[in-house]
Amino acid sequence: MPINDTQLSKFLSLVLRHQPDAIGLVLDSQGWAGIDDLIAKASAAGTKFGRDDLLRVVAESDKKRFSLSPDAERIRAAQGHSFSVELGLAAQEPPATLYHGTAVRFLESILSEGLKPQSRQQVHLSVDESTALRVGQRHGRPHIFKIDAAAMHARGLKFYRADNGVWLTDTVPPEFLASTTTE
Repeated sequence: MPINDTQLSKFLSLVLRHQPDAIGLVLDSQGWAGIDDLIAKASAAGTKFGRDDLLRVVAESDKKRFSLSPDAERIRAAQGHSFSVELGLAAQEPPATLYHGTAVRFLESILSEGLKPQSRQQVHLSVDESTALRVGQRHGRPHIFKIDAAAMHARGLKFYRADNGVWLTDTVPPEFLASTTTE
């Protein structure tokens, strides 16, 4: 049975963000994998798709989770890795305000300790509340934090913008957090 686009996107997220070894795939230090190698190893592991399928999923994904190399011979996750990857992103001045969606059950620890990357390399931040809300809803009853990114940047904390527009930073100390309403 052919894999559908949603299944393929989830499979790519698994192997490019979290478990490349699940299919014997080896990523370089920047998270890149050869597309032909990915397709061959996925097929050998029982997940069959072609280059056209992969390119369509990358092009049509609303979340833009994957990046292609300029020659379209390699692919990587744009961000969200749970293992060490050097994406080669330059530090940038962020928008004055960014947002982070989470679940209400995490509020107490976030308010006392700030936002931490948890199982990811960096904290993911959105440019708008609606994206943050969608992220928060994946984890339970959502809560949105408004981040004073301008003050963080002025304090010397670094921000990076992934290929898909997600803003990344190492941590968000609690003094830069403000709650917004989600109802």
